[in-house]
Amino acid sequence: MTLTSKENDNCNFTGRKKIMEDTIVNKVAQSTILTLNLERFYPGGEIVVFDLKNYLYMELILKEKEFRESLKSVDWSAYQEKNVAIGCSADAIIPLWAYMLITAYLQPVAKEIIYGSKEELFNIIFLKNIWKTDVKEFDGKRVVVKGCGDKKIPEIAFVEITKMLRPVAKSIMYGEPCSTVPIFKQNSKMI
Repeated sequence: MTLTSKENDNCNFTGRKKIMEDTIVNKVAQSTILTLNLERFYPGGEIVVFDLKNYLYMELILKEKEFRESLKSVDWSAYQEKNVAIGCSADAIIPLWAYMLITAYLQPVAKEIIYGSKEELFNIIFLKNIWKTDVKEFDGKRVVVKGCGDKKIPEIAFVEITKMLRPVAKSIMYGEPCSTVPIFKQNSKMI
């Protein structure tokens, strides 16, 4: 069977129409939603603990003279560019000046120093990285704070970024642009 020119045009039109109907449109890619992946604030560098227990007499008592001498023999270069949490795993009473003395030795070499645990130090570095963000880039924008990723993000990061975004963002959502949980929308009641 041979088609006339008009019939051929109708087939082509119908075929094009069918193709156009089958075309998948990525509405997420076309949206004006900004995705904020908190992994970009992930702390870099090794996190280590300086445990005072190793510098105590019988792992219980701090004797000032011996303590000062033992700190002089520490290879402080081992802490070069590391993030250091100072703590004591022994149940001992440590005078406050001891933490100050250790900090004085660590400060020229370590990247970051706190009193506390590895987890606390990780959270502090995470927060410091978040605080460097210029929230102006999110002014009046719809923002999705990415929920899943390759690295575990601490809860404190989600709280902090929400505090920073709420005054400027048009809306805040959690999840992925294709599947979000609404958190906040400007000029409306809480969601």
